[in-house]
Amino acid sequence: MKNPAGVKLFGAHLRSLRVTKGWSQQMLADVANVEKSTIKRIETAAFSPTLDVLISLCRALEMEMGDFMSCADITRVDSSI
Repeated sequence: MKNPAGVKLFGAHLRSLRVTKGWSQQMLADVANVEKSTIKRIETAAFSPTLDVLISLCRALEMEMGDFMSCADITRVDSSI
């Protein structure tokens, strides 16, 4: 993984969005039509989601991609962390 700190930040952002909606990992997975293990792996930074999964998550969370990806500025995160 080339940007572990950014992936970790993104996972925390996804978890925050999910919790704000009051959804479990299973509920988000069901609405996004992905496996629960995919949500868990993204939230724990064990997996960097594909574009296909990102689109599914955006649709499930009813967010535009730009808003969804605006978790702090992940491009400025120090990749050595």
